[in-house]
Amino acid sequence: MFKVRVEADFAAAHFLSRYHGKCENLHGHNYRVRLWAKGETLGEGGMLADFGTLKKILRDVLSSLDHTNLNDKAEFDNDPSAERIAKYIFDKVRAKLPADTIDPSLLYAVDVYETPGSMARYSPKTAALKV
Repeated sequence: MFKVRVEADFAAAHFLSRYHGKCENLHGHNYRVRLWAKGETLGEGGMLADFGTLKKILRDVLSSLDHTNLNDKAEFDNDPSAERIAKYIFDKVRAKLPADTIDPSLLYAVDVYETPGSMARYSPKTAALKV
């Protein structure tokens, strides 16, 4: 089994409207995002997926979140938790993958770090079963 990972960062504000504690107040994070792909077969050039292509797509998706208030995005239902952010990024990246060069089923997981010690991962059940 081969696994590859690319990383990128973005900064954004948010608050959790249904959480009772300090995170219900508007605050910000410098998020680190890790995008994972995995598979058993290498393609042309001996690669599972091109790092450059994965990084470009990830950065493109993150640019729509960078320096925003994440609560303004309807997809987060006014509670942009790290878990919801991870799923949002996964879905957006998967939709942008050029199927002729990177099989979208290779996308395995997205990790979103709010801090170096706090991370949420989204990985659909099908990603774990397919490969």
